[in-house]
Amino acid sequence: MHGKEEWLKACVEMVVMDEMPFSVVEGKGFRRFCNSLNPHFQVSSRRTLVRHFMVMYDAMKQKLKEELAPHRVCLTTDTWTSVQNINYIVITAHFIDGDWNLHKRILNFCVISNHKGNSIGKLLESCLLDWDMKKILTITADNASSNTNAIDYLKSKMGHWGNGSLLLEGKYMHIGCCAHIVNLIVRDRLKKLEKGILCIRNVVKYVRSSPKRLDDFKSCVKKEQIECKGLVVLDVPTRWNSTHMMLEATLKFEKAFWRMREDDEGPYISWFGEDEPDLEDGVVMSHYPRKREGSPTNEDWNNACTFVNFLKVFYDATLKSSVTLHPASHTTFHDLIAMEE
Repeated sequence: MHGKEEWLKACVEMVVMDEMPFSVVEGKGFRRFCNSLNPHFQVSSRRTLVRHFMVMYDAMKQKLKEELAPHRVCLTTDTWTSVQNINYIVITAHFIDGDWNLHKRILNFCVISNHKGNSIGKLLESCLLDWDMKKILTITADNASSNTNAIDYLKSKMGHWGNGSLLLEGKYMHIGCCAHIVNLIVRDRLKKLEKGILCIRNVVKYVRSSPKRLDDFKSCVKKEQIECKGLVVLDVPTRWNSTHMMLEATLKFEKAFWRMREDDEGPYISWFGEDEPDLEDGVVMSHYPRKREGSPTNEDWNNACTFVNFLKVFYDATLKSSVTLHPASHTTFHDLIAMEE
C-alpha cells in the first residue's frame, strides 16, 4: 500500500509540474509504459488522481498559510480580458523570510465578473480572509481608477480587522506600478512617430507574408553581406516593448530593404499602394479603407534609429522593475532619474 501511495503522490506531482491533464493516466501509451516497468502494478483512474490532488492541495495550502503568517506581506494584482472575452484576476504575495530571501507565491488566479473597483476590492478581501492574511504592507497595481477604488474599499474593511492590519491607516498601501507608468509615457511618445513606425511595421509584414518574399529578402541580406543570425520580427502594436524589439531588429537590415526595393520594385511598391482596413487594436475604426503606409523613407529610418536609442532607456528600466527574484524598489528612483535625463 505504501508503494501505491508513493506512486500516486509522484504521479500527481508529475501532472502538476508538467501541466498535463489528469486523463493522462488512462491513456493506452501511459498504461503500456507503466506495465513495462511493473506488470503487476494497477494504474489508478483519473478520479483517484484528482482526489489525491485535492488532498495534496489542501496540505500545501495549509503549509503556505503557516509560512506566510509571521510576515508582513506585499501584494501585486492585475486583471485582464482573454480572447474569449473572459475577465481574469491574479493576486500574488511577496515577502522576505528570516534569512532575507525574497519569496513570491501566487495566492489566487480566477475569473472575475468585471474590472470595476468594487468587484476587485471584494475579491481581494475574500482572498485575504481565505488565506488568514491580515498583515499587509503594500498592494502594487497599475494606475487605473478602478484599482484605486478597489484598494480604498479594502482599506475601509481592513480598518476593522485590528491587530495592526493597516500601517499608518493604509496611507501608503497603494503603490503605483512603475512598469505601467513607463508604458503610459512611451505609448504617448509612440504617437509622435506613428506613421514612421507603421511604415517599418509594413515592410516587416511584407517580407513575412509569404515564403517567396522571405526568400527574396534573405537573398538581399546575402547580397548586402549583412552578418546577422536573426531576422526581422513583427511587433504587437499594443506592447511597446515589442515595438522596440521590432525596430532594433529591422534597423540591422535597412540596406537589405533598400536593395529589395531596387530589385523587386514592381510587386514591392504596388503592395504599399493597396488598400487595407482602418484598424486600431484589431477593431475596425472606419468602413473606408486607406492606402497602406510605406515603404520607409530615409527620414523614417533615421527617426527609427533615434527612437530605438530613446526607447532603450525605458526598455531597460522596465526589465529592471519587472524582476521577481530580487527586490527592485530601491533602484526605481535611479531609473526614473535616468529616464528624465
